[in-house]
Amino acid sequence: MKQWLPSFFMVYTRARRSQHKRFKAGPPVVLAGGFFVLILFGGLLLKLPFATVEPISWLDSFFTAASAVTVTGLVVVDTGQTFTFFGLSVIAILIQMGGIGFMTFAILAVMSMGGNIGISYQLVAKEAMQQTSLKNIAKTAKTVFFLAVIVELLGTVVLTVTWWSEFGFWRALGEAAFYSISAFNNAGFGLSANSLSDYVGSIPVNLVVTFMFIIGGLGFSVLMNIFEQRRWHQFSVYTRSILIATLVINLLSAFIFWLLEHSNPNTLGSLSTLQQTLASWFQATTPRTAGFNTIDIGELREPTSMYIMLLMFIGGGSMSTGGGIKLGTFIVLMMATYAFLRRREHVTLMQRSIEQQMVMKALAVSMITLLIAFLGIFFLMILNPLPFIDISFEVLSALATVGLSRGITAEVTELSQMLLIVLMFVGRVGPLTLVYFLTTPNRRRVRFPKTEVQVG
Repeated sequence: MKQWLPSFFMVYTRARRSQHKRFKAGPPVVLAGGFFVLILFGGLLLKLPFATVEPISWLDSFFTAASAVTVTGLVVVDTGQTFTFFGLSVIAILIQMGGIGFMTFAILAVMSMGGNIGISYQLVAKEAMQQTSLKNIAKTAKTVFFLAVIVELLGTVVLTVTWWSEFGFWRALGEAAFYSISAFNNAGFGLSANSLSDYVGSIPVNLVVTFMFIIGGLGFSVLMNIFEQRRWHQFSVYTRSILIATLVINLLSAFIFWLLEHSNPNTLGSLSTLQQTLASWFQATTPRTAGFNTIDIGELREPTSMYIMLLMFIGGGSMSTGGGIKLGTFIVLMMATYAFLRRREHVTLMQRSIEQQMVMKALAVSMITLLIAFLGIFFLMILNPLPFIDISFEVLSALATVGLSRGITAEVTELSQMLLIVLMFVGRVGPLTLVYFLTTPNRRRVRFPKTEVQVG
């Protein structure tokens, strides 16, 4: 019998063929079932009498648990005012298990792909993991967990010092720990109804929180590659492309956000130059990964909201705590488009060729995500007489597990909130499950004649 490494709460065993039949669950089933059980267990804990200041409905309880496990951040109740210390501790644990546990399972899913498919796909899996051998993956999981703890501890220390004079030591420590866990795991949960809007001009809060959720959104393979190589020219092509794309998108988005909102008196217009700079940077970096905000998202102009929806759709790095179609997918799509426009036979990135299989995966992930988003918008429009921009924003935020909202999460119907739970679940579990199925080979033995189809 070949024993597989455990994920954050389950053990997956692959047994050899024998006379005794045993239940065999593939990684997608384990992943979806594991997250479902975790949401169910978390919802039950949050419904306990001592978990909340006042009783909440079952739907509110399970919505909060689902949002925490999927590290989204959408809320239907005021987190800081509704839950007790026990309830907040449960939410923090669910966030940690949903974030770090998800990355751990991502490693195991790649391991399972290496055990079920041919050598060529094993090489693809190892390249995606930035490893030279599948045997190093267990070590990678431990290193990622250790890195997460270090980053969260550093964030807790800085935020505790920042808030000490305002709240006192113990409250400052508690809030700092909660925000650090939420930030690194890109959950977006806050203890105030207006998130971090009270600290729009605070340099430590803005820089520390954005640093943590940017690090968490890069992806464990990028972090491991940086940790092991430590020199730019030794980084893999994927690591360099993710770092460059992250920097360019964040800086460009900050400028675009300021350009669109600097004259809006309800957002940036009433702030000082320093506050406008910090707020533009914060809101430019949070849509792709986290769900915090330092200004009122509901007061944003529609063009700004549309641009934020694009950032939410792109998402963070592959196998990170971020959501969306993933930044690597977006890069592949852009390079494929560039290659087509330049009439090139091969898609290249930094003088390296990208296999057609990877381009097809990127197209499949993007199209399926767009289709799910369309269906979500369609049904929420039927169920709620709300503006199209608000519904679209809410659906993409849930599907991309971002957590930003224009203020309608608690206003939509109960059936709509159930649909949002499904979207958050699909957004967190779906990409990895889809990639698994797309990676599993299903080759046809028959070739069909070629034909031409008009496109464009």
